[in-house]
Amino acid sequence: MILAAAEDFSTPWREVPDLLLPAYGQTWVMVGVTMALVLIIGTPVGITLHNTSVLGLYPDPRVFLVLNTIVNIGRSLPFLILMTAIIPVTRFLVGTTIGISAAIVPMTTAGVPFFARLVQNALRDVRSDVIDMGQVSGGTSLQVIRTVQLSEALPALAGALTVNVIAMIEYSAIAGSIGAGGVGNLAITYGYNRFDHNIMIATVIALIVTIQIVQFAGDRLVKALTR
Repeated sequence: MILAAAEDFSTPWREVPDLLLPAYGQTWVMVGVTMALVLIIGTPVGITLHNTSVLGLYPDPRVFLVLNTIVNIGRSLPFLILMTAIIPVTRFLVGTTIGISAAIVPMTTAGVPFFARLVQNALRDVRSDVIDMGQVSGGTSLQVIRTVQLSEALPALAGALTVNVIAMIEYSAIAGSIGAGGVGNLAITYGYNRFDHNIMIATVIALIVTIQIVQFAGDRLVKALTR
């Protein structure tokens, strides 16, 4: 009897796609916009981090210390705490603390330092003799960065991009707790608050399948770029 009563709260399976598909689209809007901002901001930050370190092309301890500290602070807080802590900033930037635009602010804030560190690590693994050859050939720092460092690190950068996309999908689900929309919000609103088991199962499966597809595509890209 208890199980039968619990099942009454669940959305019929035939109606699940009507709720899941729009939420899934919202998730990818959040992830897509966030990743565009992460790439635009995080890539130059990561390049600067590496090249101002003792292993870089133009070591600068002061610049490295400032950037490294900012990146470490950005990576120190769990996403849920970070999202809550910067609510005033989010409201100032987008005028609201709920919805997709409100979720993009903390997701970008968390994603940029994470990706910057991944870029730094990828560039650090580029062989020093290859970089030396680029410099001996008369290349400027910008040319060496573009044609040697980034070119040689492409497989690692593709792997870093894959990891970051997966992290942003996970963050978008957490952002559902502030009414950001997407699969996370659907899981909380229907699956948790309304005890809708079918919706909860559907959202879990959708996220698992999505992560598997992203990881598979990322692995294929890394393999294609590896020389």
